[in-house]
Amino acid sequence: MKNVTDSFASLGHWPSAGSFGWNTDILATNPINLSVVFGVLIYFGKGVLTDLLDNRKQRILSTIRNSEELRRGAIEQLEKARDHLRKVEREADEYRVNGYSEIERERVNLIRATSNSLEGVENEKNETLRFEQQKAIHQVRQKVFQQALEGALGTLNHCWNSELHFRTISANIGILGTMEKREKRTN
Repeated sequence: MKNVTDSFASLGHWPSAGSFGWNTDILATNPINLSVVFGVLIYFGKGVLTDLLDNRKQRILSTIRNSEELRRGAIEQLEKARDHLRKVEREADEYRVNGYSEIERERVNLIRATSNSLEGVENEKNETLRFEQQKAIHQVRQKVFQQALEGALGTLNHCWNSELHFRTISANIGILGTMEKREKRTN
């Protein structure tokens, strides 16, 4: 370790011998050589290193710009997709509401049609009942009239004698004669 510190300390005491020669002390000459190499590299490599760093910087900036453009494009597509999703959801809600409304309208129409059909059937039933009732009443009246007529004829045939019969015919002929005279006067 003493050698290392001595070599650094000896850097400040260079012999002022006026000759040029090889210094074989590695620890003493290494920092000098390194500083010369770094100086040459900085002087000559500065432009190359600057160009490399500038190129790298430009590629990084270009990549960042491309990424930003892709990000903006992705955000725009996402917004478009969200707008489309909202539009589709609204349309689905409209279809759902319209579908329910249409179903309700069809249900109401079906109830009305059924009610109207039932009313028509009820009216036809009532008309048929009235018709059958009137028909039955008419048949009963005819039967009663026929029985009354038969009873009256039977009574008349039994009660009438030829003199009563002759008087009835004479009365009817007299009525017809007066009717005939009236008709002649009006014409």
